[in-house]
Amino acid sequence: MKNKYIDLIEQTFEFPQEEFKVLDNELYFHDIPLMEIIKQYGTPLKITYLPKISQQIQKAKRLFHVAMAKANYRGDYHYCYCTKSSHFIHILEEALKNDIHLETSSSFDIHIIEELFKMEHIDSKKYIVCNGFKKQYYMEKICDLVNNGFENVIPVLDNKKELDFYDGHLKRSVKLGIRIASEEEPMFEFYTSRLGIRYKDIIPFYKNNIKNNNKLKLKMLHFFINTGIKDNAYYWNELHKCVNIYCQLKKVCPELDSLNIGGGFPVKKSLGFEYDYEYITEEIIAQVKKICVENNVEEPHILTEFGLFTVGESGAVLFSILGQKQQNDRELWNMIDSSFMTTLPDIWANKQRFILLAINNWGSEYERVNLGGLSCDSQDYYNAEAHANAVFLPKIRDDVRQYIGMFHTGAYQETLGGLGGLQHCLMPSPKMVIIDKDDEGEYNTKLFAKEQSYKSMLKILGF
Repeated sequence: MKNKYIDLIEQTFEFPQEEFKVLDNELYFHDIPLMEIIKQYGTPLKITYLPKISQQIQKAKRLFHVAMAKANYRGDYHYCYCTKSSHFIHILEEALKNDIHLETSSSFDIHIIEELFKMEHIDSKKYIVCNGFKKQYYMEKICDLVNNGFENVIPVLDNKKELDFYDGHLKRSVKLGIRIASEEEPMFEFYTSRLGIRYKDIIPFYKNNIKNNNKLKLKMLHFFINTGIKDNAYYWNELHKCVNIYCQLKKVCPELDSLNIGGGFPVKKSLGFEYDYEYITEEIIAQVKKICVENNVEEPHILTEFGLFTVGESGAVLFSILGQKQQNDRELWNMIDSSFMTTLPDIWANKQRFILLAINNWGSEYERVNLGGLSCDSQDYYNAEAHANAVFLPKIRDDVRQYIGMFHTGAYQETLGGLGGLQHCLMPSPKMVIIDKDDEGEYNTKLFAKEQSYKSMLKILGF
């Protein structure tokens, strides 16, 4: 009878997979023996595998370049990384090895841009796409970049009054973008996005406020779908509306030449994940070209803003099971040595599911469990995976500590959780380790952050 944990995984999914394999009943992540990492650093532990970031960027570039070649598409493709997904210097350094551009969301982002320039990671020709509803200081910092010679800073207008600030504070001409206020998906609480300018207002706004101002050049139309790029009627309908408004605008605005299809590719949240990246990319390019040909308009350069896709699959969090509790006849609880709410806040706030796998004991029998965090909150738990309304893990043994990992956690969790700040129930932020590989394929590790100390937390609290 096949009742071991490894049997369960192999019967449920195609396994091993590109990033996961098992040797001697222990899990390897990108050929890295996770038990060795745990022995060196302990748990709870956050890890970042840097090479995955470059792999994702190169994958997207290849997809778009091939799709454009097949469609005889005459525009260029530009990959932008959304810094809000992860602002860490090691993430940005790895991403920028791949000749990409950057997208910002706040004034502090612009300070990061300035630091990257000082460190010679970027030059003044990089596209810096500035999104968001902007406070005055954010707009001031955008103007600083432009006035200091950054040639391709593109503030994306989120509201009409934003334009007046640039007109009054810029000493040089600036390339502008306009964000379309797209319709939200049918099941969303609101009909239209709170961000951007309404479809019907865009062309009149351009004619009345931008067209005759030599300092202002409309370069880009920005289209963002919050749910990301999905093969459904909602996405294709919004894309069609966006490209059609681009064509109408292009006829009265010759300098307009770029279309930003914000909203990114998904990442794997289950070992059973399926998504046809090649088909979706080719269909996007084909649809944009088709609509442009019908309108007798030259096809635009395409910009994408990929944050989650860039860094999501590079991250993992490793936990120990501290103990097991039988709370009634049916519910068995495995308690982890951290908190889901503070370490992976999307689990609590967004009901997000990540890939959950045992690190060791793959040869043991499995059982159905609930996972509980250490906080006092009843919402601090994990009891279902993306592919099933249940969690299965190896049976707890008294003689061997059980370790588990949550994988593809590399986007947003540190900033949403407030790394190094105050955490619910004063849970300390876990250690963070960076993993890279050398030219010979040997992995090396570096401790980026120690586990948060009680002293640092008391200092924040004023003690």
